[in-house]
Parts: sequence; C-alpha cells; structure tokens
Amino acid sequence: MSENHNNREALHIGVVLYPGFQALDAFGPLDCINVLSWTENISLSLLSTTLDPVSTKPPTSPGATGQSILPTHTFATAPPLDVLLIPGGRGSRGSSPPVQEAIAFITNTYPSLKYLITVCTGSGLAARARVLDRRRATTNKSSWQEITAMGPDVDWIPRARWVTDGNIWTSSGVSAGIDVTLAWIEEVFGKQKARNIAEEIEYSRHEDPNLDPFAELYGL
Repeated sequence: MSENHNNREALHIGVVLYPGFQALDAFGPLDCINVLSWTENISLSLLSTTLDPVSTKPPTSPGATGQSILPTHTFATAPPLDVLLIPGGRGSRGSSPPVQEAIAFITNTYPSLKYLITVCTGSGLAARARVLDRRRATTNKSSWQEITAMGPDVDWIPRARWVTDGNIWTSSGVSAGIDVTLAWIEEVFGKQKARNIAEEIEYSRHEDPNLDPFAELYGL
C-alpha cells in the first residue's frame, strides 16, 4: 500500500447513472477506480435522480435483462466532485426526466471539476450539456451519426479510441471506457500505477489514443 494513501487529500469521483446505462461503460472504469483506491485516497459517489435502484435494462427494451445499482446520492445532494464519469447506453437517448436531470447536472457541475470523463454515448450527454462545444471529442463508432448530431459545435474525431482536450476525456464505445480510465490514471498517478492496475484486472490495454479498431468496421 502506498505510504501516501491515508495522507493525500481524497480525490472525489462521481458517476452519473440513469435507467439504461451500459453496464461495462460504468463498471469497467469503476473496477479500475476500485483497484486504484487500494493505494490512493479515493472518494466515490454514485449519482442519480433518486436513491432508488438504477437498472441497466434499457427502457425501450422491455424484454431485455439488466442489473441494478444503488446510488449513494441524488443529483441534488451530490458532494463537491473532482472527477465526473459519464457512461453511455441506450438509456442516454431521448428526453426522459432522468436524462434531462443528468444533462442539467453535467452543465452545472462541469465548471467546478478537475476532470470530466465520458464513455461511449455518454459524450452525447456531455454534448447536450454544451460542455464539449469547441472541443475535440469522440464517441461510440456504431452510433457515430446519431451522437455527433447532438453536438454540432463539437470537433468530433472519428478514428480515435479516446480524445483529451483540456480537462475533458472522451472515449469510444463500451470497452474503451477502461482504456480512457487507465490513460487518465496514468496521467494523474503515473505510468506504473496504470500498468499495475491493468495487470491486476488482467486487461490488455489499447495505448494509442488515435487508433480505434472499430472505426474501420463502421466505415469511419
């Protein structure tokens, strides 16, 4: 365990949740953060409209299976945050009350953040919150046309695995959330820390942010 684990000021990380978020979009990065917290002082908040369980089951797919996660805070009671993680998923589309509240929370919270990280179509929520305007960003390649249309003032990068522009980190589809989280950990905590976490979770990283193998698959 790091000698600084108990002495370093906590880094406060929040995760936006809404019905129909993609499981791996959230749980891939969360597992990296969980392992990071073994050696670093991390505070984690799971945020939604209410404290009721939030399911990964897409609202538009009643026959689908899903799992639920319990929020720790509502958007209204969220503590001050350093990092906000926004997962994507089928539930991120449309204008349901949970989606609208998530977008409003992103808009209001971004100015006080040290870092914003989006996974997959989570960049669509960030775009609708207008925090990506005049920024470089990327998103899920299979949903490229739909999501990029949500941010006409965003400089969308089609072949990137992830994009860093200032304090905003956006990533491609689903599993790319693990890659962007490890890249962010490398930036903040060092290369060896990111390597140790990747080895702990037995994950083979994509380390080139400019190369997403799924871009060609979807004709980008």
